[in-house]
Amino acid sequence: MELQIDDSVLVRDYMSGDERALEILIGKHNQRLSSFIYSKVLDRTITEDIFQDTFIKVIKTLKRGSYSEEGKFLPWVMRIAHNLIIDHFRKTRRMPKFEGSDDFNIFSVIGDDRLNAEKQLIKDQIDCDLGVLIQELPDDQKEVLVMRIYKDMSFKEISENTDVSINTALGRMRYALINLRKIIEKKNIVLTS
Repeated sequence: MELQIDDSVLVRDYMSGDERALEILIGKHNQRLSSFIYSKVLDRTITEDIFQDTFIKVIKTLKRGSYSEEGKFLPWVMRIAHNLIIDHFRKTRRMPKFEGSDDFNIFSVIGDDRLNAEKQLIKDQIDCDLGVLIQELPDDQKEVLVMRIYKDMSFKEISENTDVSINTALGRMRYALINLRKIIEKKNIVLTS
């Protein structure tokens, strides 16, 4: 069995001129990254293109010496891929043409899978951003919010799991939402639906 070398070591080796280190990095994350891209674009050729574009960006950044995501190589690469997928949808979205009419008909694209995939990507991004914001909440509020929103638990279940009354659980949820709103305003974040 081959010894697993840490990503940060491989990145450092590659930046020092060891081309083989990049091959190991790509091989190590190939499956995960390809599956992630494919799950969004549902097309093998586009997946390969975006995969290659992702690593071209990775190589350029590393060659410039402007990589600073110490120990977080995979999330950084996934973020690059995610942005390239969004770019792909922006570039390829074609508005339908209509005979004898220049008007754009919104109903013609309601069932468009590409549009739905783009919406899902934006929703994923908001979910991801929200996950980061939730981490800033006090532990008791964070716990209730995660149980309610992500685990879909009732307030009765939450109160049983946290050993507090239903009223306390409700109160914590209320404060969590108030504080979340304050954090969003403080960071000047615009959440669009």
